[in-house]
Amino acid sequence: MPFVPQDVLDRLAALEREVRQLRGRAQMRPALNQVLAGDVVIGEGGQLIAQTPGGQRTFIVGQTPQGDWGVGLGRESGTAALTVGDDVNSADAQMIRMWSRDGEVIVMDDAYADGFLGRPSMPIPMQSTAGQQTANTNTTTAWTGATRLMNSVLYASFETYTPAGTTADVQFEDSDGVIESWVANTSNGWTLRQITKPVRQTFMDHVNYRLKHSVRSGNGPIQTNCLGVYTRNAFTAAEAP
Repeated sequence: MPFVPQDVLDRLAALEREVRQLRGRAQMRPALNQVLAGDVVIGEGGQLIAQTPGGQRTFIVGQTPQGDWGVGLGRESGTAALTVGDDVNSADAQMIRMWSRDGEVIVMDDAYADGFLGRPSMPIPMQSTAGQQTANTNTTTAWTGATRLMNSVLYASFETYTPAGTTADVQFEDSDGVIESWVANTSNGWTLRQITKPVRQTFMDHVNYRLKHSVRSGNGPIQTNCLGVYTRNAFTAAEAP
């Protein structure tokens, strides 16, 4: 039997062990449940989705089948909770929405007016003055109010009483001047006026509102009631400021 130095046998044994280790590791799949460093990028389509065993999506991010890019958070029940982005072909694409459990949008930005809150609508509290009822032919302030502007469309509703033989001039103003004016001429009754206008200021501006009226003809007295003033989202592109 030829003489083989002991160190050569030791080296062969060590090589065999390393080959076995490498062969075993080649058959092992690395753990895929952690990202310990670096970024995970979805940049050319596709989505990252988390869903319940029953198939309800609770988190989704990436490109939607419609072609829009967005983020969605859902509930275990399957209803949406928070979404960013929608059908790229619709007017409300890339909107931010917060959803109630029964599927109503309770918070959102405005689909047609960038920079404005869409929902909720914001009430504008109005206070009556001593001039709410007047026989004065000079312009008299009947109602005042103020707000920090949130939504893009202003809605206001007023009714003015004019006795028989009397007409009245009425106007609604904001900080920039007259929004709308009209004549109340219902004989011995109420003239209703509803106003829907794009706002004339920008988001978070402080705005003062005044309803003014005066006797145009006759003796009066006249009286104007405020039925409500609030701001809301634009329903169409034509309503946007």
